Amino acid sequence: MARCLVTGATGYLGGRLGPELLAAGHDVRCMVRSPERLRDLPWAGQAEIAKADARDAEDTAAALGGVDTAYYLIHTMGGGSGFAAADREAARTFAVAAERAGVRRIVYLGGLAPDGKLSPHMSSRAEVGEIFLRSAVPTVALRAAMIIGAGSASFEMLRYLTERLPVMTTPRWVHTLTQPIAVRDVLRYLVAWASVPGEVNRAFDVGGPDVLTYAAMMHGYAAVAGLPHRLIIPVPMLTPSLSSLWVGLLTPVPATIARPLVESLRDPAVCREHDIARYVPDPPEGLIGFREAVSRALHKIREADVATRWSSASTPGAPSDPLPTDPDWAGGSLYVDRRSRPVDADPDALWRVIEGIGGENGWYSLPMAWRVRGVLDRLVGGVGLRRGRRDPRRLRVGDTVDFWRVEEVEPGRLLRLRAEMRLPGLAWLELSQSRENGRTVYHQRAVFHPHGLLGHLYWWLISPFHGLIFGRMPRNVAAAARRDVVGTE
Repeated sequence: MARCLVTGATGYLGGRLGPELLAAGHDVRCMVRSPERLRDLPWAGQAEIAKADARDAEDTAAALGGVDTAYYLIHTMGGGSGFAAADREAARTFAVAAERAGVRRIVYLGGLAPDGKLSPHMSSRAEVGEIFLRSAVPTVALRAAMIIGAGSASFEMLRYLTERLPVMTTPRWVHTLTQPIAVRDVLRYLVAWASVPGEVNRAFDVGGPDVLTYAAMMHGYAAVAGLPHRLIIPVPMLTPSLSSLWVGLLTPVPATIARPLVESLRDPAVCREHDIARYVPDPPEGLIGFREAVSRALHKIREADVATRWSSASTPGAPSDPLPTDPDWAGGSLYVDRRSRPVDADPDALWRVIEGIGGENGWYSLPMAWRVRGVLDRLVGGVGLRRGRRDPRRLRVGDTVDFWRVEEVEPGRLLRLRAEMRLPGLAWLELSQSRENGRTVYHQRAVFHPHGLLGHLYWWLISPFHGLIFGRMPRNVAAAARRDVVGTE
């Protein structure tokens, strides 16, 4: 097995490559500028951590000591006029340090772009690849177009544009051909090069089985996500600069990232060869297609398990899932109403109130509002409040509680309910308790993942009522817990 160095371990691909290499039996060392950013990654404890900046020759040389395969996953998304010079300096420093350390292979992931004039962002990535290929260390430079997976900046831009705009006027680049690739296939290629024998020094185009326009990808995303067909109206006069501003207004993707992404979409990004299959054969089932890749990226949300987005209680189980180190804008829109309150009662009393919520006990805020919501739900074909509870005091996973279903129960600590009323999205209500400074504290979170533009409008319309409904619950739950204590004394 190889000793591998992963740069950019706090980034999108590096954060997913580390555990894949570990699972394959390799030793992993992560080279990062800020080691504290790795603390939320569950696999980081299995890896060695080296603090270094790729432009610092001494620290980089120390990080590369004893390494067989070095993965270079560093690039600057924009960053002003000097970003290309910074990328160039970092690559040259890393290449020299790798040679002196006796590294057997450098693996670099760059961008897939045509020959000729490139955007500044793509030109810089191509230049970095050439620096490594001309170095004394054999280098495998993979060139990929859009990577499909939750957290990938290009995928998140596609997600937000498609979900938020049922009708959109778009720049002409929506008709540019590209060959997207699933993050699972990218990682499969990257991991494989830690074991491929012999000296290989060349670039490889890598892409999925589908060649699509951006417009076709938007239609495909909408179909997988269950959204209505999108109406796309091209507007040729939208330049890349105006397009990046347009994307910045419509999505939470930062403009500094949106601009290089948009600029790279002007030119076709289609594989010209598939020579990599001679070294890393395609899997028997073939490469993952675009729609399947989107489906995997949306799997966590479709399966109603968004814990990795709003709780640290669980960790993602596949490369397509969100990671704690992904930026806040990754993973799609998620609206959260969060409230806490100290309770003058012991944890057992508070837990009895939490576990007994709903049914005959009600929801501890504006009973009439809850009844009206139940009636409205039934009018549109939902279940309303008629189901009640199986047991007035105990809950187990899978139980119904009015128009909720129990998704998770950790006795004495947490109750998570998933909404089953008719909604333009997915909703959860989480009730939990903790001990802080010797006091019992009640915690409450309502989480909503909107489905299309209607979902966003729904949240904005009901937000004013949250203060009345969810705002009163902590106070009334605390009072009920206190009464429970008095009643048992």
